Amino acid sequence: MAVGKAASVPSEAVLSRFHKIVLGWDYLRLLRESSASRDASASVLKRIKGTYCDVDDYLGIFEPLLFEEVKAHIVQVKDEEVTEWQKGAIVSCEEANGFHMVSVAILDEFREEVSENDLLILSKEKFEEGATPSTYAFALVEHRGGRETLMLRMFLSGEIKQIDKFDIESSPRLSKILPILKTKETFMWILKISSLSTIMREYVALRSISHLPFKNLILSATDKSREANLQDQVWTVPRSLMEFLESNHNESQMEAIRAGLSRKPFVLIQGPPGTGKTQTILGLLSSVLHSAPKRVQSRGGLSVLRHKEEIPLQDKFHHWTRASPWLSGVNPRDLIFPVDGDDGFFPTTGNELKPEIVSSNRKYRVHVLVCAPSNSALDEIVLRLLQTGIHDENDHVYNPKIVRIGLKPHHSVQAVSMDYLVEQKLSSVNRSLSGDGRNAITGQMDRDQIRASILDESAIVFSTLSFSGSTLFGRMNRAFDVVIIDEAAQAVEPATLVPLAHGCKQVFLVGDPVQLPATVLSPTAEKFGYGTSLFKRFQMAGYPVQMLKTQYRMHPEIRSFPSKEFYADSLEDGELVERQTKRSWHGYRCFGPFSFLDVAGVESQPSGSGSWVNEDEVDFILLLYHKLVNEYPELQSSSQLAVISPYRHQVKLLQDRFRVAFGKLAHQFVDINTVDGFQGREKDVVIFSCVRSNSGKGIGFVSDFRRMNVVGSGSTLVQDEHWSNLVNSAKNRDCYFKVSKPYVSFFSEENMESLRKKSPAEMHVDRMEQGLAAVEGAAAVMEVVDSVNEGDHEAQLLDVEMDGDDGGYDE
Repeated sequence: MAVGKAASVPSEAVLSRFHKIVLGWDYLRLLRESSASRDASASVLKRIKGTYCDVDDYLGIFEPLLFEEVKAHIVQVKDEEVTEWQKGAIVSCEEANGFHMVSVAILDEFREEVSENDLLILSKEKFEEGATPSTYAFALVEHRGGRETLMLRMFLSGEIKQIDKFDIESSPRLSKILPILKTKETFMWILKISSLSTIMREYVALRSISHLPFKNLILSATDKSREANLQDQVWTVPRSLMEFLESNHNESQMEAIRAGLSRKPFVLIQGPPGTGKTQTILGLLSSVLHSAPKRVQSRGGLSVLRHKEEIPLQDKFHHWTRASPWLSGVNPRDLIFPVDGDDGFFPTTGNELKPEIVSSNRKYRVHVLVCAPSNSALDEIVLRLLQTGIHDENDHVYNPKIVRIGLKPHHSVQAVSMDYLVEQKLSSVNRSLSGDGRNAITGQMDRDQIRASILDESAIVFSTLSFSGSTLFGRMNRAFDVVIIDEAAQAVEPATLVPLAHGCKQVFLVGDPVQLPATVLSPTAEKFGYGTSLFKRFQMAGYPVQMLKTQYRMHPEIRSFPSKEFYADSLEDGELVERQTKRSWHGYRCFGPFSFLDVAGVESQPSGSGSWVNEDEVDFILLLYHKLVNEYPELQSSSQLAVISPYRHQVKLLQDRFRVAFGKLAHQFVDINTVDGFQGREKDVVIFSCVRSNSGKGIGFVSDFRRMNVVGSGSTLVQDEHWSNLVNSAKNRDCYFKVSKPYVSFFSEENMESLRKKSPAEMHVDRMEQGLAAVEGAAAVMEVVDSVNEGDHEAQLLDVEMDGDDGGYDE
């Protein structure tokens, strides 16, 4: 109990600061500032740096940018209009610790739509066109009270406009709403804005930087303190397991695994597409779960390396909980779920679990936490582990005890989800204790105890980054020895800090900064580098990175450009990759492994939208699709062919047009998605719609080279260096094609014949014909020479005139 109280002090202070800043904001002012061309707050913001001298330097840069991101979360709902105004009646209003706790009576239907840490607006009037509301304020859902009630937290003392000074400025808007809230049964309008759970966890993690493991390393992005001692701390892998690892991983993958065995506190592994990133993670899991400290020579012979005396478990728990005062709630990334169905993304069978066998000579079992930014990325690793298992010290394959924590796991990993395992244990307990008359409270206590025991018993715990900050983890009795973060380059730095609070001895950051970046909603925060991941910052600061270099996914013609442009031409092709990726449609140059189709279309921006569309590209893509599936019917499946674009309005337009062409079943024929939504998936054919086509206006969102994968406007894209290099590469490799209206002419039989790659036999015939033509041409020249030698100048001049070139002679 004492530990809990000690841990709650920094949590309350940190969250009180967050709540006061956010709840005092003026919603309408945020909307005005978001639509203004100038950044009113940019003057106080500083750009993310590679290294920081101390905690104050770190927080001074990150905290203002995080609040810019909070503003963007709030403002984005204006366009989405996900909820409608609801009516509520004030039940009570009490002041506590500088806040007002307001109980509101609402309809149960609306109560079910909101959760703890949802941000709401309370207003005397609805925000309607032509209206000028003056009495409104933000409110945060503290918890759902009894039937048809909500308990809300509000801050009505004023606004904090400068977070570095934390001065509270009085606000007439907030002053006017307080008397209304103190009048019972007064009706107020309520609008749900968004959940702040995830960003609140990130904020607490950020403000807890002083208590996190490897604080100095995180600030400096260097690890000078341990470099001299690393050799003595290397862990060894049993010979049988090492032989398996070496025979099933290429050299760059083994370098990454050996880096992990060196016990470096942070290990960065860069995995370009198709280089076996997940396989490397599974190899890491096998090695870290079954390695042992290296024995060193001493006067008394071989002995296990001695470590410093560990602090008592109770003190450890005190430090862990101080560093992890987490809340519960929903992560927006948790709402990104894997695709279900027959797209080949996840199989639906084969989840039978084998029991874990722990060898008696294993004195201590390592506790591992594996995280990813989204559910889909997380479930991909869980599924691979379920399918392949891991290898123990004797190279025996087994399924370790694992648990997958979070929302709505894919059905293929349901057997290891927390909720499923809890229900399994509860049912067995209920069978053994049937008829004992336990009440609901006891049942809930049992659930909490079971969850904690499952966490402690599991060798590997899987969680999204955000969910690793839930209160569930605070009930564990065991810390994590190793934290592995997959897709680490797709998370903002505060999100990466969340899972580190549970105490760990080693962190693996696995990802690829060249691929999709972290999602940042605020253009202002993005401009100042808030989207820079911890992985990228370490890499920029010169921290060593283990790069996986052998790719097994892309045809060499696709691999060629990104390898040269982004990976210093270091990517190598797997032994069979060219043969495995060869397809029949590659017989046409325009349908080759890579081709750039230059469509000079017209871009446009739908009214009130920040997105773009290009109807000309949509027209061409429909024709391109029809040609492909008519010639190659096997492509008429969404598991084989996809159309992607960086702009959601273009995606919607494509979906609408394909629906018109194919009806409600269009999604079965072609997979249409945004670049971000398509992440991690593979198709035989991908059509990328660039959208942007203008003269001198730039290419906006497409300029982020990490979204480069093509139908586009070459003349527009060459405004950007990377895209210009791509266009030039396509031209140099003879896979650039200029397309003009009418687009249907591009697919005419005559033009397609000219684009057809000829077989070796046809090329041999062509060479024979060219050789024959050359011989005939040479014979004709010899005839002219002979006639000159014979002095037949008149015939020579006649021949020249008949060729249409008088050579300067008059007739």
